[in-house]
Amino acid sequence: MKKRIAIAAGGDSGEFDISIKSAAVVEEYLDRDIYQAYLIIFRGDEWSYTSDENKKYLVNRDDFSLLINDEKITFDAVFIAIHGTPGEDGKLQGYLDMLDIPYTACDRTTSAITFNKYYCNRLVNSFGVDVAPSVLFRKGREIVYEDAIKTTGLPCFVKPNSGGSSIGMSKVIDAAELPSAVSKAFSEDQQVLVEGFIPGREITCGVITIEGNPHSLPLTEIIPKNDFFDYEAKYTDGMAEEVTPADIPSKIEQQCRTISEMLYEKLNCYGFVRFDYIFNESGIYFLEVNTVPGLSQNSVVPKQAAADGISLKELFSLSLQQALSR
Repeated sequence: MKKRIAIAAGGDSGEFDISIKSAAVVEEYLDRDIYQAYLIIFRGDEWSYTSDENKKYLVNRDDFSLLINDEKITFDAVFIAIHGTPGEDGKLQGYLDMLDIPYTACDRTTSAITFNKYYCNRLVNSFGVDVAPSVLFRKGREIVYEDAIKTTGLPCFVKPNSGGSSIGMSKVIDAAELPSAVSKAFSEDQQVLVEGFIPGREITCGVITIEGNPHSLPLTEIIPKNDFFDYEAKYTDGMAEEVTPADIPSKIEQQCRTISEMLYEKLNCYGFVRFDYIFNESGIYFLEVNTVPGLSQNSVVPKQAAADGISLKELFSLSLQQALSR
C-alpha cells in the first residue's frame, strides 16, 4: 500500500505564494509508485484539501485527518513546504509531534531557534563561525539608533528578525535612513535585526542526509543585479545570476562545505537545509540558515541537487525516508 503524504503548503507569512510554488514542485516530482500525495493548504484557521473534482475538504485538526466520501484519511508523514510561519518556526512541528506524525524538515526546537536570526547567529558564532556584528530591536522598547550604528557601522542591513525571502529588508547607506528602514521591518515582525555590511561574494550551500550522514551539495554563487539578494532578485527571472557549481577557489568551497556539514550536525538539522554565507579575503561569514528552503523552479537547492546528480524525485524521497525512519 502506498504511503499517504500530506504536503503542507501556504502558511501565514508573506511567503505564501512561494510556498504554493514549492509545494507544486513537490507534488509533481513525488514518487507516485511509493507515495500518494494530498496537498494541504494552510491559511489562518483554515487547513484544506481540494480534490481533483475541485471539492474542498477541511482538515480535522484534532488528529490531522480528512473525511472524503465517508472515508477517514490519515497520513503516514507530512512533507513541510511552508516557508515562514507555521512551517519554518517550529509551530507545525510541535503540533505534529503531539500527534506522533513524522514530518520532513527540522524538529520544533531547531526550527524555532534558526527562525530567530539574532539568536541563531549567536549560536553559530559560539561554534567558531564568523558572523556580522548585529543589534536587535524589539517593538515597544526604546530604540537608540546611534548605538546601533556604533555596533554595526554603515552601510548596514535592516531586516525582520524572523521570516525569509528578504521581505521587509533594506540596505541603509546613511544614518538618516535607519528609522524608516526599521519601521518597514517592524511591519513584518515584532523584532528587527540591524546587521553590519560584510563586503564580498555571496555563496550558499545545501545540505541533505544520505545514509545517516550530512552531505553537502555543490555550492551556488549568488550575483544579484540589485544591491543585495532581495525578494525581487530571488523570485524574478533575470534579477540575479546563480552560478552552480560556484566558480570559487577550491579551498573556499571545501571550507564552506565543511562548515555547513558541521552546522547541520550541531544545529540538529533534518531533511534539506540551506546555509548562506559571504566570503572575502578575511574569511567566510555566516548569514543565515533556511530550514525549509525554496523548491520552486527558480530555487537554489533543486539546482544544487541536480549538479550533484540527484533528481528531484530522489531528493524528495531521501527527505521522506529520513522522516519515516525517525
